[in-house]
Amino acid sequence: MPTMYNITLKQGAAPEQIDKAKESARQQGGTIKHEFTLIKGFTVEFPNDTVHTLQTDNHIHVEQDGEARAQ
Repeated sequence: MPTMYNITLKQGAAPEQIDKAKESARQQGGTIKHEFTLIKGFTVEFPNDTVHTLQTDNHIHVEQDGEARAQ
């Protein structure tokens, strides 16, 4: 099953950084599944057998997407 990640720009990052992050995700085998409108970011899906380096960019925040649950 593929793995989804939420990618968002860190505060103070230039708007061009989101385009750079999207291109980097695509080059690493990812597929953009959703682009956010209220914040600068997107959700990307990677096949399980890929290795990616998005977290090495100082301008973006990466977190694995998951189901939101109320306790």
